[in-house]
Formats: sequence, structure tokens, C-alpha cells
Amino acid sequence: MNDTRRPTPLLVLDVVGLTPKLLDHMPQLKALAAAGSQAALSTVLPAVTCAAQSTFLTGTLPAEHGIVANGWYFRELGDVLLWRQHNGLVSGDKIWDAARRVHPGYTVANICWWYAMGADTDITVTPRPVYYADGRKEPDCYTRPPALHDELTEKFGAFPLFHFWGPGADIVSSQWIADATRHIMRTRHPDLTLCYLPHLDYDLQRYGPDDPRSHRAAAELDTVIGPLLKDARQEGRTVVALSEYGITRVSRSVDINRALRRAGLLEVHTQDGMEYLDPMASRAFAVADHQLAHVYVRRPEDLEFTREVLQDLPGVDEILGDEGKKANGLDHPRSGELVAVADRDAWFTYYYWLDDARAPDFAQLVEIHRKPGYDPAELFMDPHDPYVRLRAATAVARKKLGMRYRLAVVPLDAAPVRGSHGRLPASDEEGPIVLCSTPRAVSGRTAATDVKSLLLRLAGLERDGSAAGIRVPMK
Repeated sequence: MNDTRRPTPLLVLDVVGLTPKLLDHMPQLKALAAAGSQAALSTVLPAVTCAAQSTFLTGTLPAEHGIVANGWYFRELGDVLLWRQHNGLVSGDKIWDAARRVHPGYTVANICWWYAMGADTDITVTPRPVYYADGRKEPDCYTRPPALHDELTEKFGAFPLFHFWGPGADIVSSQWIADATRHIMRTRHPDLTLCYLPHLDYDLQRYGPDDPRSHRAAAELDTVIGPLLKDARQEGRTVVALSEYGITRVSRSVDINRALRRAGLLEVHTQDGMEYLDPMASRAFAVADHQLAHVYVRRPEDLEFTREVLQDLPGVDEILGDEGKKANGLDHPRSGELVAVADRDAWFTYYYWLDDARAPDFAQLVEIHRKPGYDPAELFMDPHDPYVRLRAATAVARKKLGMRYRLAVVPLDAAPVRGSHGRLPASDEEGPIVLCSTPRAVSGRTAATDVKSLLLRLAGLERDGSAAGIRVPMK
């Protein structure tokens, strides 16, 4: 039966990397929690953006919605692809589907949550560079409706892509997203507004969660969030702020693909003196994603040998087979035959070459779509190159002149990285949290799979479980 009453409007802030410790440096968010409610958030494995967000929006684990990491090996294509954008990759009933069954016409704005393109939302804003035919890449975004693109660009400038990721990543991107969110709430009045704020992802990975620079980043983001909270109060919006994971300190990297190569399991092919991973020919290789790696093993007879190679590798905590994947909600066809989990103080590189002189040219670029794994070294300029800033300035000058350029500044040494995530947190203090402006809305612990039901209940759309198919007790 349809509910004719207007739902309570919601603002959902995905404050990446937010933990109880960091909340102490964010007085405005802390005040929101004090006046409302706060709970620990049980995240998913892997505790990474795409998997966690998909769980929030579907109420299911990666085994069901299919987002087993930020990227995986597409067996049907023979290629590793990360950071795809099509919502069709996410299976299951999304929150907007459930809401519209109760309240037809329920409107949703997605500002920079992942898998935004192709989603059945009313308003969409997501990073989308311009890829020119001559190889240049320029900052831009994709919007629906299309006219919103020029409206936001005229008001706030082009989407600051090079502040969203890379060595220049900083508060500028989160400020742009927050400004766009405020504008959309004021002019479109969506019932549900999803806003992604990535700022804590940067310095926490660069310096670790306990570094003063990371604490300063938390305070900076809190300042940006303040006007969003004020607007929400004025509009009568319920605010939910949550995080996908907590970032913990790491001191070592694990070259999982190099171990597989030395064991004769991983193969490369060479072009112009550069080595490229050959996933179709490899007996086994890993798609590294922070502290988790999906290990794809082509032949069943190589499974045990691959496990033996990895379980003795320093920095590897656990190797999940079929039973382990099932126990952790990762038993999906997109997952690797094995899943490696790093030690608490370690993380996985994607590196597969054994000699830096034979590394592919994209290895020193910010190139998230060409690398067969996640590379946090993209947050740094190469500390071993005395001319790195000069070369970066030259590349930027060429870009401004409309010329082709290569910003080859990323180090091939993973040592500078001091923070990571992906494995399940060891304690609530290191894990994600959920805050709500409504008193007693959350308490104790909330599961990531319950976020969808929580939001529907706060909107007034789930009194008897009719929206999501489960009964949620009212408090």
C-alpha cells in the first residue's frame, strides 16, 4: 500500500575513514552525535569503498550484490578492471527501489557515491574526466540531468579531479562536493541526498591515523561539513553520517604478485622494454586492493601450490578458500579462487615486475584504470627524484597550453605509505561508525547490512518491513 505522506528528508554523509578517535577532532560532527545517537558500524570484507557502499544501499553482502572489491578480474574479458562506474554491476534491490514501492515518486540525489552512472536515481553527480583523442585527460564530471553539469561548473568551477586523487588530493575536492550537495538540496529538494566526502582518505594513508597532519585533515573536513549540517537543520532533514572503514597504521607492504611470479605462476609479456601482466596466460595472479587480494588461479591443480606460496609470504595473515569466502560473505563468482588477507600492519602492492627498469610507463602515473590493482603510492611524488617537482610543473604547463603531457611523478617504492584498510577492524576504536541526528536511532552496534533498513525507517518508509522485506523494530 502506498504511503501518501511526504517522507522525512534525509542527508547521508559518507565520511570516508571516520572513526571514534577522529571524531574527537571534529566538533561539529561530535555535537551531532551527542544530540542524536552514535554506534559502531560492522563493515564488510573487504572494507573498501565500492564493496561497503554497495552493502549500505542494498542491505546485502558482496556474495549477493557482487561488488567483491574496488575491482576484480573480469574473466569474460581477460582483463583486470578497477573503479568501473556502471550501476548495473551492483545486483540487488537498492534503497530507492524499496522506497518507491512504499512512496512512488521518492526522489534521490547521488553526489559522488560510487556506481552512480546508470543508477535509477533522479540526480547524479560523479567524477568523469574528459579523455581527449590525443591522450589528454582533463577534469570534469558526469551529471544527470545533463543540464546540471553546466549549472554546477558555472557556480563552482570544473570538478577538481586532481584534488580528488593523486599527489594533489586535498580538501578542495570535498569542498566542491559539499558545495554541490548544498546547491542540489536547496534547488531540487530530493527526499534522499547521498554525499561522499573523501578528504580523510588522503592524509590518513599518507601519514597514518595518529599523525597530527591527519588530525588536521579531520578538523578541515569538519569545517566543510558544518554548512551542510546547518542547511539540513533548516530544511528539517535527518542527518546520517557514516564511514566505510577505519584506516589503521601500516609499516610494510607485501609484493604478492612478485611472489607468484618467482614461483613460476604469474606471467608477463613485454612491449618496448616494458613488462605487462598477462592475466590470461598466468597460472595465478593477484588483484591487490589495500589489505585484501583476490588471487585468481586458472587451473584447479595449481590451487594448493598457490596457497603454499602465499601462506609462507611475510605479511600475509590468512588465505581464504571456499569455506573462508563463504563465512565472510565473499563467495561470489567474481572473487578469486583464493582471497589473501594482509597482517594488521601490512598491505598488498600490485607490483609484478622484478626490475624497476622494466616497469610499465603507467606505473609512475596516476592511472587508476590501467593498473591491475590499487596503488596508494599515487598519493605521493617520488621522493627519490630530485627533479620531480620541476617535471611536474613542466607537465602542468604543457597541459595548460593544451599540449599532451605525462605527469610521471609517482614513486615505484611503496615505503612512504603509512595507512591502509580492507581487513576487518581489530576493535571498535579502529573501525567505522554511524552517527544520526535522531536520538536513539542507533546504539551499540549497527551492521553494514542494516544501513538500508535504518535509512528507510528514518524516512518513515519502513514501519512493518514492507519496503525492504524484513521487520525492523521501532524504537
